[in-house]
Amino acid sequence: MNKNIGFIGCGNMAQAIIGGIVKSGLINSKSIMASNRSYEKLKSTEEKYGILTAKSNDEVARFSDLLFLSVKPNVYKKVIEEIKEEIKEDVVIVTIAAGVDIKSVEGWFEKKLPIIRTMPNTSAQVGESMTAVCVNDVVKEEDLNFTVDIFKSLGRAEIVDEKLMDAVVGVSGSSGAYVYMFIEALADGAVLSGMTRKMAYEFAAQSVLGAAKMVLETGQHPGILKDNVCSPAGTTIDAVYSLEKNNFRGTVIEAVKKCTEKSIEMSKRV
Repeated sequence: MNKNIGFIGCGNMAQAIIGGIVKSGLINSKSIMASNRSYEKLKSTEEKYGILTAKSNDEVARFSDLLFLSVKPNVYKKVIEEIKEEIKEDVVIVTIAAGVDIKSVEGWFEKKLPIIRTMPNTSAQVGESMTAVCVNDVVKEEDLNFTVDIFKSLGRAEIVDEKLMDAVVGVSGSSGAYVYMFIEALADGAVLSGMTRKMAYEFAAQSVLGAAKMVLETGQHPGILKDNVCSPAGTTIDAVYSLEKNNFRGTVIEAVKKCTEKSIEMSKRV
């Protein structure tokens, strides 16, 4: 599509999205412009991806047909107040902040704009993000499809109802942290049994990656895949018994629940 894409904020997530767009060839790098408080980070992004950079958020707002607000949730209102008189009449706004709903963004702009709310995760940096996408009722289908294509360049993307976005934060937005803890714990167990730390992390991480791909690519229920590994009176069922006895699944479910509740709480504070 012949669109100019702007990024206000150029942190890790914005850089991952920019990288995905450039790598996929969706648009030319000279159709992307970014601004950022840190000049060093902005300069390094320019050099790495060949994009345009701006000294002010206003300049990016005037440039953009599709404008990503890639700043922290607590500064959304301030940034929008700064740019709301500078944006193009037909601009599409894309948000990537937890706890910032479409209604709040519409209110801060003080007019009805096409708004696409997204929730990617940090695995976007390696092209394996899971992104949820929802929209208000004035987003055109072609703009939605283009935005979904952008996020598919970073991994997988699905359109969801906005009421599910807090659950998305719990199950994918924040869950990388839980998985890293699981990988670390797996590796600790291997080190306890004599494996070197470096080797233990490699074996644990690759095993988690492989198990995830089995779920996604076979389409089989995780419980069936688990049962397929559990031979009668074997090593795996002993491990599964130990996890169940110590409330493994209940603990994970509680973590997702607490994360979701925190996201709901944050949205009420906006």
